[in-house]
Amino acid sequence: MDLNLSKLPWYVQIGAFVIIAAGGIGAYYYYYDMPAREEMKGREEQLAAIRVDITKGLTTARKLPEFRSEVAALEARLSNLRAILPEDKDAGVLVRQFQTVASQSNILIKTIKPAPTVTKQLHSEWPISMELDGTYHNLAAFFDRVGKFTRIVNISGLDIKAKENATSTSTITATCTATTFVLLDAKKPAAPAAPKGT
Repeated sequence: MDLNLSKLPWYVQIGAFVIIAAGGIGAYYYYYDMPAREEMKGREEQLAAIRVDITKGLTTARKLPEFRSEVAALEARLSNLRAILPEDKDAGVLVRQFQTVASQSNILIKTIKPAPTVTKQLHSEWPISMELDGTYHNLAAFFDRVGKFTRIVNISGLDIKAKENATSTSTITATCTATTFVLLDAKKPAAPAAPKGT
């Protein structure tokens, strides 16, 4: 059977051409155009996501000096708070401070006995018993100076007794407990409990 399009009527030839052209266009659209459009759409979505990330990055970069100044302010505040509520006892420093203000107030510290710390939820309380010798006025000056320490020191259990053999610089003896506070470090693991019976 010999198929020759030139022998067919013109309208059949045109119809055959239209069918072949439609098939070619359909194949082009299905195998090339549709995948290219899907890839283009995916790349446009990626580009939009990258642009959003770039915008966020630029916004953050513009705020970076503000963040740095906030961090510096918070670090300065933390440093001030650590002076008020330190993370360690600094026993030597504190005893020297007591001795200094006692000398400035003309008070004699006869005894100073640090007691064990009492652990609370966020801090430890560190009581220090003291026996003092001097006058009422000098004792008040001593407590006033202690009240101006950077770190918190509470005075409690004050007991004042007049001396029988008083002098101009020594009319009373006083005992009290000076309690200071130590911030517990949340990063440090708690000490293991001692086994019972030891």
